[in-house]
Amino acid sequence: MRSSAAAAARQCRCRVLGLRCQAPTPNTQDPNSPWHLAWAEWGAAALCVMLRDYEQAAALAAQALARAETLESPEVAALSRVTLGAARAQLGQASEGLALIRQGMVQRREIGVRVGLTSTLTGLAHAQTCAGAVDDALVTVEQALPANPEERAYRPENLRLRGERRRARGETELAEADFREAIALAQQMGAKMRQLRATMSLARLLDVEGQREEARTMLAAIYGWFTEGFDTLDLKEAKALLEELGETGGRALVVRLLGDQRWTMPHTRSGPSGGRQRSVQCRNK
Repeated sequence: MRSSAAAAARQCRCRVLGLRCQAPTPNTQDPNSPWHLAWAEWGAAALCVMLRDYEQAAALAAQALARAETLESPEVAALSRVTLGAARAQLGQASEGLALIRQGMVQRREIGVRVGLTSTLTGLAHAQTCAGAVDDALVTVEQALPANPEERAYRPENLRLRGERRRARGETELAEADFREAIALAQQMGAKMRQLRATMSLARLLDVEGQREEARTMLAAIYGWFTEGFDTLDLKEAKALLEELGETGGRALVVRLLGDQRWTMPHTRSGPSGGRQRSVQCRNK
């Protein structure tokens, strides 16, 4: 069961990113081993970060880290530190998050692991943004883009993140180019969540520039592709942005694509206690 959970977590993460993954070979064939469970916890935590469920990500990554240290598994420990740091930075603990990510990066270098370097740098850039170090975040993104050309799955998000940092600096033309490149690449890869995020970034920029109709149309089109996952933060924000871009026009476009039922369905999620899940302190825009 735990072996299946580990494989499922990794494969689910790969599907989100558009990767073709092969699970690492464990040191033991025992499906109930703590080694399998550590990998499963880290894989689930990484998936939660991608889905921006940071509270769950932090809890799972902390469990994976504790288990990895007990098992003396440096690879899982390094990955878990990076994931835990990324989650905590988004939850308002930017300094602690940055420290954890950097510790994980040092540990990865010590054991000679380069796989996942691009995602690590992406998490670092997000954490730097949460800490208010926008210029540092831009430098990190520039490092992430060429870090490992084979890790193309992360490129749309890095382009989007660079566009957001450029937009914050007033470089709107460069920002728009980044957003459009991110969208095109995500489309080629079939990475719909990446495409949605980049489209939201471009739509916000176009709205400021007075191109609201184009913004609303493109966002409605990608939002209309989804048939599930409406409790995720990305789809909640996409729906809210469509309403903001024009309640009447935005509703008409979405209803034409989806029908009234999906537009009006509840998009809130309850936390473990049954209450509405609290919003994060830093959204990774």
